[in-house]
Amino acid sequence: MASPKISALPGRFQNEPVRLALAGLEKRKGRLFWKRVQDLLLSGLMILVLSPVILILILLVKLDSKGPAFFLQERVGRYGKVFRIFKFRTMVTDAEKLGAQVTGGDDPRITKMGKKLRTLRLDEIPQLFNIFLGQMSFVGTRPEVPRYVEHYTDEMMTTLLLPPGLTSLTSIRFRNEAELLKEAEDPDRVYIETVLPAKMVFNLEYLEKAGPLYDLCVMWRTVTHVFFGVTD
Repeated sequence: MASPKISALPGRFQNEPVRLALAGLEKRKGRLFWKRVQDLLLSGLMILVLSPVILILILLVKLDSKGPAFFLQERVGRYGKVFRIFKFRTMVTDAEKLGAQVTGGDDPRITKMGKKLRTLRLDEIPQLFNIFLGQMSFVGTRPEVPRYVEHYTDEMMTTLLLPPGLTSLTSIRFRNEAELLKEAEDPDRVYIETVLPAKMVFNLEYLEKAGPLYDLCVMWRTVTHVFFGVTD
């Protein structure tokens, strides 16, 4: 599918970095088409295979604390469109009203079951449905909440030209992000001013590498780093 013309995008996309990035992506539209085909097939297969696990986790979350099994939150996706991301709930109900939208490792809002799900990244499993629906990809920039996107520079806006991802090299390198924010007096400020710009260095690099084979490599590295403790 061809990339849209810059004039068809929202106002914040009307800048030179986005224009140049769009031109580059248009040259790689074949690779991006197969990336979507790979996402569709793999997510559909994984939903089928993991359906018993999903049902068990729903039950465990419900038994652990009051509230729904799933947590739906508005995130900014491709071309700045807002969508609802699916996760297993790992915090107390209405946690966003009780503190920052980023969480440290010892955040009291996290439930007992939530800590286990976060450690193993199992809370992310429901995002397979986001991928199947085309709102996300297996690999790409992690989708941010609207308030953090408001702080994007013109160059950062180029990361919104591709679907956000379940994982990326950025996710691997910053997998201990909660620890970085744990001691911060103002986690939101630290995230916006320090963590987000550092993550964007790697997210911007991905625009040049996105494709089926590269995505498979990143997915494999995610599995080995998160579940088997491999380090670079």
